[in-house]
Amino acid sequence: MKYDYLIVGAGLFGSVFAYEANKRGKYCLVIDKRSHIGGNIYCESVDGINVHKYGAHIFHTSNKAVWQYINQFAEFNNYINSPVAIYKDELYNLPFNMNTFIKMWGIKTPAQAKAKIKEQIRELNIVEPSNLEEQALSLVGRDVYEKLVKGYTEKQWGRSCTKLPSFIIKRLPLRFTYDNNYFNDRYQGIPMGGYTPIIEKMLSGIEVRLNTDYFDYIKSEKDCAKKTVFTGMIDAFFGYNLGYLEYRSLRFEHERLDCDNYQGNAVVNYTEREVPYTRIIEHKHFEFGKQPSTVISKEYPSEWKPGDEPYYPVNDEKNNGLYDRYAKLAESQSDVIFGGRLGSYRYYDMDKVIDAALKAVALEFGN
Repeated sequence: MKYDYLIVGAGLFGSVFAYEANKRGKYCLVIDKRSHIGGNIYCESVDGINVHKYGAHIFHTSNKAVWQYINQFAEFNNYINSPVAIYKDELYNLPFNMNTFIKMWGIKTPAQAKAKIKEQIRELNIVEPSNLEEQALSLVGRDVYEKLVKGYTEKQWGRSCTKLPSFIIKRLPLRFTYDNNYFNDRYQGIPMGGYTPIIEKMLSGIEVRLNTDYFDYIKSEKDCAKKTVFTGMIDAFFGYNLGYLEYRSLRFEHERLDCDNYQGNAVVNYTEREVPYTRIIEHKHFEFGKQPSTVISKEYPSEWKPGDEPYYPVNDEKNNGLYDRYAKLAESQSDVIFGGRLGSYRYYDMDKVIDAALKAVALEFGN
């Protein structure tokens, strides 16, 4: 066997594992079917603007150890995620806070905002929510739901809120302060220079082969490594023999514009169902860019089908049950470590990916 580890996927999980294994003197090969490293956090430079090619990635965590870990690979700026939402010709601050409520109702105090929401919830008289719409209405009332939740959610999931299970929305945070910081985490920022240099540093000195599909590669190189770290789709690894897990996919339209500032904010959500995209990202604002041009990306959610890029696991009861059956199969693969968003069939924030990779390293090497 030529390698200690064959690592399938040059995204964050695979790269962290490769970096740590390499530090311990293990010989690794990293392969990826894409033409670049970095997975979904890959950034491409356009006119000096680091474009997040697979959607906005804002690093945030309350895990100090993970924050310190990622900071060895990059210096982070002080970007604070403060998205805005556009509904018809109205603009609202997110997350739902006093700035949102003042714009929506013309009120002035937290007590007035609480009373307005409480009144709307009471009028609806929803005792046992039977779907996502009723769940959301019972949490935030009609105005916030209709303008800022309903259309966006239906676009994201591709179906009516009345057809979605209530457990998808367990809570909708309401802030009765003038705080537009979307995340509550202690640490937040964007790596100066984008995410790609982080992965480049992690994979420095490690053999990497791009445009290499695992299932094609392994046909002729079955015994190339003692162990495999697999970050692809767990159901694909087992040939879908128990059935297909479901995902939501995304399509991106990237556009370079000859203006220095298109929308004045990095993230603008479009919450009307009639607007086909969920949000527009203007990438230069992540790093406070002053370039004379700009790049925007529109995000279009779509149904996933085999061959499409899977982004969001559909973690409903049916799919979670199917994943549990695949996870039992995975336990029988003593020479394979499954990880990452697709290997674990869960939506991971970046800090959780790093934490999971480091736990896999600790389990594997005992330190």
